Amino acid sequence: MLKSHSCGELRAHSIGQNVTLAGWVHRRRDHGGLIFIDLRDREGLTQVVFNPEVSPDTHGIATGLRSEYVIQVTGGVSKRPEGTENRKLPTGEIEVVASSIKIFNASKTPPFYINEEVDVDESLLLKYRYLHLRRASMRDNIMLRHKVIKYMRDFLDTRGFIEVETPILIKSTPEGARDYVVPSRVHAGKFYALPQSPQQLKQLLMIAGIEKYYQVARCFRDEDQRADRQPEFTQLDIEMSFVDEEDILVLLEDLFTSLVETLTPHIKLVKPFPRLSYTEVMDRYGTDKPDIRYGLELKDISPIVADSDFGVFKSAIQNNGRVKGICLPGCANYTRKQIEELTEIAKGLGAKGLVSMEWAHGNTEGDLSAQVKSVAAKYLKLEQLRALMDQFGAKPGDLILIAAGDLNLVNKVLDELRREMARRLNLCDPNLMAFAYILDFPLFDWNDETKMWDSTHHPFTAPFDEDIPLLDSDPGKVRARHYDIVCNGFELSSGSIRIHNRDLQQKIFSILGYSKEEVINKFGDFLEAFEYGAPPHGGIAPGIDRFVMLLTNSKTIRDVMAFPKNQAAIDVMTDAPSYLSDKQLEELHLKVLDEEKSK
Repeated sequence: MLKSHSCGELRAHSIGQNVTLAGWVHRRRDHGGLIFIDLRDREGLTQVVFNPEVSPDTHGIATGLRSEYVIQVTGGVSKRPEGTENRKLPTGEIEVVASSIKIFNASKTPPFYINEEVDVDESLLLKYRYLHLRRASMRDNIMLRHKVIKYMRDFLDTRGFIEVETPILIKSTPEGARDYVVPSRVHAGKFYALPQSPQQLKQLLMIAGIEKYYQVARCFRDEDQRADRQPEFTQLDIEMSFVDEEDILVLLEDLFTSLVETLTPHIKLVKPFPRLSYTEVMDRYGTDKPDIRYGLELKDISPIVADSDFGVFKSAIQNNGRVKGICLPGCANYTRKQIEELTEIAKGLGAKGLVSMEWAHGNTEGDLSAQVKSVAAKYLKLEQLRALMDQFGAKPGDLILIAAGDLNLVNKVLDELRREMARRLNLCDPNLMAFAYILDFPLFDWNDETKMWDSTHHPFTAPFDEDIPLLDSDPGKVRARHYDIVCNGFELSSGSIRIHNRDLQQKIFSILGYSKEEVINKFGDFLEAFEYGAPPHGGIAPGIDRFVMLLTNSKTIRDVMAFPKNQAAIDVMTDAPSYLSDKQLEELHLKVLDEEKSK
């Protein structure tokens, strides 16, 4: 090694030792005769002193040092002079008095500060990602990610799981998003697909008798980007044989609880993880991935206002819609401008508007209709107003926001407003991870565009045994043996007990609209495997990127990935995707339709 110690390990007990350190110049300070630098490596910082009386040559070289130079320094460990200790650094009691120095590499001035966590345009950070990764925050995120994955591996290893790698080049199958495809050079006109998840492969491993499988799996989905999505991502893939839902839920709760408490003890947990039904969370939160760290729950007031003369409410209910709202404590003093901002959020999601009700500060005595300010108030009877306020648990000084119309749209709007107001009111404890299990999803969703059923999860999810007769009579009422893990408003994982019977699997494919030919073409080999003794099995696949994002309280999963793409799915550091040469296209039997883009 070109260093005897890391820059983060020297302490008071090291005083008197002669050491060699190597790393990057983090910061340089020239105090006249003495030159100080903070030397940085992966493990931390150590102050190095260049004294012309100790080594004039070394001091002379140090005068030319600049930030991000890569150097090697040898010298003695000394106690810092009284009053100059840095209590913020683990190495802050000591310094190294340099006797020799070697410059491995000089550095140009970086395009942004590395030794300061100042805001920089993200496109610049991504272009120079190798420099961004030198920042302490990014270094800590990547190191924590490593510890998380190692903990997961160790946890599952002690419980008898086997890590098995599955192929990256597979056959394209419907998984819910578009595939990334890879053309074959040796099989003209044919394509591989990159796995959205190893779904069929892990089920085949159960049929193969592996019984307990896991993999830190790389997955790929060609879908629109957002803060918690990337074209390629990593998940902890788990599959088990001879299990039911309870076995998997207990395993994952033990994993997440012990991991968080071991690696990030400053984070609080809600224990045990609440278990909520899909119907319940949609009713209370308007989403199947609720943030349960705070209240602001949705309340359905449709029965209360059903016979009101207020046109917005009446029209919604007459058209089989709903009227729901949220109560915002202490927000009755919101200005017209602030309410208009919230209304614009609702309109941006497709709503025609938003109804606000402000209960003026005061007391609960007197004429309620005189205390409530709203365009709807004059159309509501006094008893309706009282019932409405009781439903919300409202008090004087509160503001109520109400949306009316199609239930899905109402839920979508109020979910977003609930999240927005939680941010504005600082209700989200950053040191709390509120996990929850969401259960009893419907097996199918009706697609109004295609007029066909879609899988809520994926087509390999098993229905509850008692609901199987409904597959013929009323598929929309069939419940899935599907479970999600959510945390702080993000979906961390989806899982299910799988179908292990060929006839049932074919029936599901039929309901989803696949022809016999399509089933044979897309799933024939998979279905054949069921005929050789498929055990009952199930699994789950937590997203590692999202989990580490929550652990680090990051705003995006890009902050916990070494080399992510931007929001347009472009790697600005390597300029990918890029055009292929004519020769490459010819070898792959491809032709670009826009000839101007063929290089």
